Amino acid sequence: MNGETTNEERFTTNIVRLTGEICSAPALTHEICGEGFYEFFVSVPRLSGKRDVIPVTAAERLLCGATLREGDKVSIEGQFRSYNRLSDGRSKLMLTVFVKEFTDPTCASSEPNSVELTGYVCKDPVYRTTPLSREICDVLLAVNRAFGKSDYIPCIAWGRNARYCKMLPVGTKLRVAGRIQSRQYVKKLSEDESETRTAYEISVGRIERLRVDRQISDCAATVRDEEA
Repeated sequence: MNGETTNEERFTTNIVRLTGEICSAPALTHEICGEGFYEFFVSVPRLSGKRDVIPVTAAERLLCGATLREGDKVSIEGQFRSYNRLSDGRSKLMLTVFVKEFTDPTCASSEPNSVELTGYVCKDPVYRTTPLSREICDVLLAVNRAFGKSDYIPCIAWGRNARYCKMLPVGTKLRVAGRIQSRQYVKKLSEDESETRTAYEISVGRIERLRVDRQISDCAATVRDEEA
């Protein structure tokens, strides 16, 4: 979407680093060209003491016969990716951390949950305030990757960042940094039926608006949110 992605950019537009505790054993979900892919969940602490439970997908070759068990500590470098899954005849956007490499958890960064994305606003931002008057803005980013594919990543900005994002037009190129968060919400299915679901999104701590210019390096004005 909007612009070409160079080989170098493919490895820098979507970077995730997680360190946490495995809270579900890996389960085979699908195969591509004879290689199996396994999904499991990692529980990552927040500064507040709460935890985000994040879906992770790893190729069979990365597991190399190792046994990942519930309770094991793990460190991951990868990308936050999206894909569509058919459910009840409808396409649903699914999100997962795709593992590029398992790293030594004893050498992990002091930040157990960090993500950096460069992408394009692909839907009009949605600005709102909470009952406690906290400002929030939802932004959907299209992040390019190899072979002409894109990942569609929901981001949520707060406070000054929310006010900054609400007027951004579709097609704006952004670089964002923050963390992956999970949250539960209640989806009303009918007058008498509802269910609890889990949403995954980027909680944005820093935003840069990039200027696309083939002759000049991208430049940006950084907006920081002390509340994030």
